[in-house]
Amino acid sequence: MTIRVMLVDDQVLLRTGFRMVLAAQPDMEVVAEAGDGVEALQVVRSTAVDVVLMDVRMPKLDGVEATRRICAEPDAPKVLILTTFDLDEYAFSGLKAGASGFMLKDVPPGELLTAIRSVHSGDAVVAPSTTRRLLDRFAPMLPSTGGEPRHKELERLTEREREVMVLVAQGLSNGEIAARLVLSEATVKTHVGRILTKLGLRDRVQVVVLAYETGLVRAGGL
Repeated sequence: MTIRVMLVDDQVLLRTGFRMVLAAQPDMEVVAEAGDGVEALQVVRSTAVDVVLMDVRMPKLDGVEATRRICAEPDAPKVLILTTFDLDEYAFSGLKAGASGFMLKDVPPGELLTAIRSVHSGDAVVAPSTTRRLLDRFAPMLPSTGGEPRHKELERLTEREREVMVLVAQGLSNGEIAARLVLSEATVKTHVGRILTKLGLRDRVQVVVLAYETGLVRAGGL
């Protein structure tokens, strides 16, 4: 199955570089490009796309708002935000807007390809170390809950599911969570799936953001 990719970046040279990397892959095809968020939204509505590589700072409509609008479309493609270390606030906003992950623009080609495949398969792509740095920095901007989390939906979780959710929010992989809780990786995967279903979340990225928004995990507590 070929992964249909759309490149959204106002720098033609960057799009050319990414296109060359993707074109060499037997399971990927660049089916569309756009130079700003407005154009990206128009193209998505008329072109079958599986994964969007989205820049954040662009004219007319930035990548965060474009991501929010694209993710609200019927049968929306997955969005992978491309950012740099000095644009962390955009990456964080992009995740809240619905992106399935973010990566640095100078990421090695192999890691970018792996990320595209992971996002396409339904996984989220956020490096644990980057997640911790991002959320520790921007969690203070989230609503302060004080005391126990207010999010009523968290009450749907069992004690074990809440425990798993905390570890997901700390950036641990299923394997690492399994080792920490002395469970099988398959059991952890089942718990994560139930958490997503009960809370109506799309992926692990949304689990992380919700954990911080509700106060289940706090900045500096990872």
